[in-house]
Amino acid sequence: MSITVRLREDLKAAMKSKDKVRKSVIRLALAGLKNAELEKGSSLSDTEEIEVMARQAKMRRDSIEEYEKVGRFDAADAERAEMDIIMGYLPRQVSEDEIRRIISEAIAETGAAEPRDIGKVMGIVMPKLKGRADGKLVNSIAREMLETTGDAL
Repeated sequence: MSITVRLREDLKAAMKSKDKVRKSVIRLALAGLKNAELEKGSSLSDTEEIEVMARQAKMRRDSIEEYEKVGRFDAADAERAEMDIIMGYLPRQVSEDEIRRIISEAIAETGAAEPRDIGKVMGIVMPKLKGRADGKLVNSIAREMLETTGDAL
């Protein structure tokens, strides 16, 4: 079942149960998917739906960071609740160990040996982890692993 279909069904359930937060988040997600569909000019594939939902989760993650920087913990908690709802529609997030394994394979495949080779590694890793891992986390782990690899040489 596509994410859009699940969202529509869950919107009906949220309306019946009068869950205002869930209803609001689902409506925004559906609007984001519809905008992406209009921009593309045709229906979205499952992968494209996941990308749109991952962008929405990232926006909330960034908002949480900003709210916490300025001491708005109430707003950060509200964003966190919204992000949790969105994450329920994304594929299972991969563990840090799995991310490290995928990055190791990419390093071996590209022959990357130092931090400046991060672009080569990320070019291989991110398509494999699309929507299943935070890009900032993947980048920091890759950078750390490349620094360690560079130091070993």
